[in-house]
Amino acid sequence: MIGLFVFAFVLGIGYVVWLSASASSSTPSQLTPGTSLPTRVKATRTPRPTRTPRPTQTPIPTITPSPAPVHWKVGIVAGHWQNDPGAVCPDGLQEATINLDVASRVVAILQANGIEAELLAEFAEQLGGYRADAFVSIHTDSCEFPDLSGFKVARVASSAIPTVEDRLVGCLIQGYAQATDLAFHKDTITFDMTEYHAFWEIDPATPGAIIELGFMDADRALLTEHSDLAAFGIARGILSFLSGELGNH
Repeated sequence: MIGLFVFAFVLGIGYVVWLSASASSSTPSQLTPGTSLPTRVKATRTPRPTRTPRPTQTPIPTITPSPAPVHWKVGIVAGHWQNDPGAVCPDGLQEATINLDVASRVVAILQANGIEAELLAEFAEQLGGYRADAFVSIHTDSCEFPDLSGFKVARVASSAIPTVEDRLVGCLIQGYAQATDLAFHKDTITFDMTEYHAFWEIDPATPGAIIELGFMDADRALLTEHSDLAAFGIARGILSFLSGELGNH
């Protein structure tokens, strides 16, 4: 009986050993060359929706301030300011509001560059015999011509200093066009521009010009949302004129 028990015990141990050997033969280390384990595919995440980038603000251009080699004085008129609203669009947008905004910015830029610049109303008392190195009146075209876009600059028709005032007009055209990308509308210059009342009030030796910034309909985005560009163009034109006139002072 003991012998039978021992025989059964040995047989059990042999069976366990056989099972272990069978299990080890199926491990990856015994795979035949060239056989590869199935790879585990990772579940991909649904990508998060990208946010619409916020619009960046248009940087306000600046002119590097530099000490003026001579004392320069410039008068800037905000068209219709302290007198009437000027042209008014059907939605209530007023020309005088645009003119004052741009004119104030021009004065600030000129002052930052060492120029004695002052803001003048449409019929300011100072206009009588006004003397300065440059005089510019700022206006805007109405909403009456929705298909028209562009700006214009003019001087008085009967100028006492035509060469000098033509230079001022040319500098304003170049500076404003570069800053705003608007086209120059020479063919729409009006009698009211070449016979502008202030031209007959200021000193005849004061170089003067009038600018129409653009049309309040087609050019509204520039005039109301990027008035800094309009002001920069005018200021750059004036500074260019003054620098070119250095030898005459």
